[in-house]
Amino acid sequence: MYSFQQASPAARQPQSDQRNFQRVSVNLSGRLMTANHDEYDCTVLDMSPGDANFICAARPRMGERIIAYIDHLGRIEGNVALLNDTGFAIQLTATDRKREKLAAQLTWIANKHELGLPEDRRHDRLTPRNTRTELTLDDGRRYPCRIIDLSLSGAAVDIEVRPALGTPVQLGSMKGRVVRHFQEGVAIEFSSVQSKEALTSFL
Repeated sequence: MYSFQQASPAARQPQSDQRNFQRVSVNLSGRLMTANHDEYDCTVLDMSPGDANFICAARPRMGERIIAYIDHLGRIEGNVALLNDTGFAIQLTATDRKREKLAAQLTWIANKHELGLPEDRRHDRLTPRNTRTELTLDDGRRYPCRIIDLSLSGAAVDIEVRPALGTPVQLGSMKGRVVRHFQEGVAIEFSSVQSKEALTSFL
């Protein structure tokens, strides 16, 4: 199973003073904006919590600031660190908390095929802004957790405990059951399709 680790010292680029991470293939679509506010469709081929490699028609300059909105990840930004024939790579500008969140999101994406997690094409998965909440078990025990992603029919959460598969749980105000375990936490299927209004507090 995939889990993000910092690259070994020998693999680090000496010119960078930021933490380097292993990249994972993601193939995620999105849209980006260059420094002059031109917008382009784009695809992120591979990514880590520290950098991202784009295929895009845009031809920015080295060091140019890029802002992108990527499916399943939300907003990312950074500066161009590498140019190539089909696109470019950026070094991400992010707080430690944002990098931690990206690591959890990318781990989910990297592992979902191996785990047999459903694509859930019925409902797009969303990246919540308010990720901190609690998971409540039937007996009233409550555990702090962080939402990795969310849809009208389910969620993936980063949590220390691993309730048994099929365990009824409540995520915030939404009831469901545990359907998968993965390295960072659990996947939850809601008991019923939620309304967008029910997700508002997280988005």
